[in-house]
Amino acid sequence: MKPIRTITGKAVPLARSDVDTDQIIPAEWLKRVERTGFGAGLFSAWRQDPDFVLNRPQHAGARVLVAGANFGTGSSREHAVWALTDYGLEAVVSPRFGDIFRTNCTKAGLVPAQVSEEAGSALLAAVEADPDLEVIVDVEERLVRAPAAGIEAPFPLDDFTRWRLLEGLDDIGLTLRHDEAIDAYERHRPGWLPSLAG
Repeated sequence: MKPIRTITGKAVPLARSDVDTDQIIPAEWLKRVERTGFGAGLFSAWRQDPDFVLNRPQHAGARVLVAGANFGTGSSREHAVWALTDYGLEAVVSPRFGDIFRTNCTKAGLVPAQVSEEAGSALLAAVEADPDLEVIVDVEERLVRAPAAGIEAPFPLDDFTRWRLLEGLDDIGLTLRHDEAIDAYERHRPGWLPSLAG
């Protein structure tokens, strides 16, 4: 996972509430055995509509998804987060997230910026009105900003999760910080204990 301090770029407005993980990445995509390639399945049922927001050329290359309330509800599939990141999105802004989805985001390097209903609605309207609007998701300051639209909104992020994102540490990265201690333990580990080695 790469360190995340500030995400700056265009946003794509998804003016829908109660978007569940099956809508984010339909179940037929869950047969893949790797974490890549899910971007093609992102909102695949909705993308069959040529006018769906992700199909509009003015939103190509967006780094932030601005959604309605209750984004990421439903089953706890990590694939939903993988689909969003594989598509190129680095943050999702919403007034509310599904709890498991939010946790999956922070462990995979997708920033879930939960803003107030008022700020979420204002940002959604601003991005719909101006597809080139620059949106900034600042992990360090815990703020979402769209300076040209006069929007600045805080989002909650506990200190540990903020630190993980700033350092680019997923669960494996956190474990590898103790690599020397793990190696030292393994060197002195009694031979009669079960082992994964040959």
